[in-house]
Amino acid sequence: MTALPVTPPCDALIGGEWVPTQAWIEAESPSRGEAIARIARCQAEEVMVAVDAARRAFAGSVGDWARWTARRRGDWLLEFAATIEADHANLAALECADTGKPMRQAEADIRACARYFRFYGGGADKLHGETIPFDEGFAVMTLREPYGVCAQIIPWNYPAQIFGRCVAAALATGNTVVLKPAEDACLSVLRLAQLAQENGLPPGVLNVVPGLGREAGAALAAHPGIDHLSFTGSPETGTHVAQAAAVHHVPVTLELGGKSPQLVFADADLDAALEGVVRGIVQNAGQTCSAGSRLLLEASCAEAVLGELAERFAALRCAAGEADADCGPLINARQKARLEARLEAALADGVRVLACGRLAEGAPAGGHFVVPQLLGDVPSGHAVLREELFGPVLAVQVFRDEAEALRLANATPFGLCAGVWTRDGGRQLRLAKGIRSGQVFINNYGAGGGIELPFGGVGRSGHGREKGFEGLRSYTRLKTVAIRHG
Repeated sequence: MTALPVTPPCDALIGGEWVPTQAWIEAESPSRGEAIARIARCQAEEVMVAVDAARRAFAGSVGDWARWTARRRGDWLLEFAATIEADHANLAALECADTGKPMRQAEADIRACARYFRFYGGGADKLHGETIPFDEGFAVMTLREPYGVCAQIIPWNYPAQIFGRCVAAALATGNTVVLKPAEDACLSVLRLAQLAQENGLPPGVLNVVPGLGREAGAALAAHPGIDHLSFTGSPETGTHVAQAAAVHHVPVTLELGGKSPQLVFADADLDAALEGVVRGIVQNAGQTCSAGSRLLLEASCAEAVLGELAERFAALRCAAGEADADCGPLINARQKARLEARLEAALADGVRVLACGRLAEGAPAGGHFVVPQLLGDVPSGHAVLREELFGPVLAVQVFRDEAEALRLANATPFGLCAGVWTRDGGRQLRLAKGIRSGQVFINNYGAGGGIELPFGGVGRSGHGREKGFEGLRSYTRLKTVAIRHG
């Protein structure tokens, strides 16, 4: 078993205690295909106990978390942000080992996690209700109240970041949490939970139940004792999660997949566009819901841009996460086989590989590597243009004018992100309004992660919003109070 830089508790965290389970999951290094830890495999029984613990912590004898003032909760989140920053090296090393992403990306993810707690810590006492002008003799106000017990099912591609995104917002607004991390990557989450306990978080406010999606995840989504559910993952699993929660009329936030376009016009700053396009697909080996996996090029600049882009792809290298190359491995052998099968099918349909990266010298033989690939001659409506591949694969289409660019951008059931590269101000606004997407970036892509920026999709990309103050509001229910005072 490959040694870890620091070994967090790998049991379930329930009611402030680390609880062992009867079964375990072997956590594997994506860079080497070797075991690195044994993770608790929670069942429905552990999930039930965790939900009960969260309920007691919310408004029971354990801690009455909901009665902590907003300022007190915010202070705790700010202190915890500093704790994360102090443990940055350990957390980044765990994230790199567990997900296989390059070290600089892992380090950025830990910084982002700390920023979520700092942002929501600062916002905890700034989420206000309103007064509403009404009839004579009435005073009417709205109150924002916590839901209660929030269930959170998070994915393997950004475990630390999404822990921060979900947990910080839920705690800032007075909720308690039962979190199910992904079985493929949860070591940083377990370390963060350990640090939260050491930082004085009352028992039961944060509970972590590692395990398989079909076991622990399904039990959590269907539990009648949860008050709100947040899920990040595939559209298919998101459907099952939403159906399970609907039985008990539990509100759900779904952040699902994407097939995001980047539109490059001939008048754009092409050097900046090329950098944004490459970074948008290579980050985290393309295993990002918001990856810019489709490139739409204006015909008048297509030949020149593709020539330069092919050179940039050919220079990309894949290696183990700690080697800090351009691209790391895919998360597991299953994902690698799935992507390779889709690429083989595309080539059989006449799609061409215009350029591809290479494995770096010394890349481990057991790693789940798929080199970055640039695809051209893709037939309209082909699967690689409509389906989320979740790998470092960029498919290119050419358009003649703005109207065709908009039509191609919207020719997908997803709608999470889009990038538009043009100096034309009118075109920028027309496309920002016309593209069916939760986020549109003009002359950039991703805005550096944008913790302050509301994030979520339309269509198969899900519904609801996280990040920013919209994310904070999403963890509250609105109550209207009407007082007749005469």
